[in-house]
Amino acid sequence: MTSAQNTVFDKRYNGFLFDMDGTLLNSIAAAERVWGKWAARHGLNVAAFLPTMHGKRGIDTIRGLALPGVDAVAEALEIERGEIEDVEGVVAIPGAIDFLNGLPPARWAIVTSAPALLARARIEAAGLPQPPTIVTAEDVKIGKPNPAGYLLGASHLGVDPARCLVFEDVMAGVLAGEAAGSDVMVVTATHSHAMETRHPSLASYENVRVYVDADGGMQIVRAG
Repeated sequence: MTSAQNTVFDKRYNGFLFDMDGTLLNSIAAAERVWGKWAARHGLNVAAFLPTMHGKRGIDTIRGLALPGVDAVAEALEIERGEIEDVEGVVAIPGAIDFLNGLPPARWAIVTSAPALLARARIEAAGLPQPPTIVTAEDVKIGKPNPAGYLLGASHLGVDPARCLVFEDVMAGVLAGEAAGSDVMVVTATHSHAMETRHPSLASYENVRVYVDADGGMQIVRAG
């Protein structure tokens, strides 16, 4: 176990902040079906484009392409509608449901780049508990890797971001967690390639649980 892993597993946190897609649930197939059709319609190299759209707000992805004559707001809304309608194959990351159900409700939040309606639809499709606190694309002016979402999530919990552990799966989110001043845990359940990171990682939530002390402090411990 690396020193970074020792630090995270030895500490107690006042708040857990979770990204959603790729971190608590797997929506890759559904998202890539919708985005793939959109990319093909706009003449993009679909295979090259798809890996670039994960972990960011849809509107930021579209604006970053700088496609001539494209209304980023309208296109993002169209994609959102398509993704809400297509949740086939959206499933929870192994162990995530039990892990979340073991947390004190006032101590965790989801901070996602997805719009609110899409986030709620995917959470329901995956069978995850609906979060007591959620920060979505509409709640911030600048998306990840900007830390605004994680700072807002910590604020909603009434917790210092430095006392929060952020769970993420992509580099934009990792950078956002770091910039917020939080510790970061990388969830690799949906990774097809190793991600270069100094942070500890979890392949799933199946072999971990949370110990909650009398003051509500949360510590991740390995099961068994």
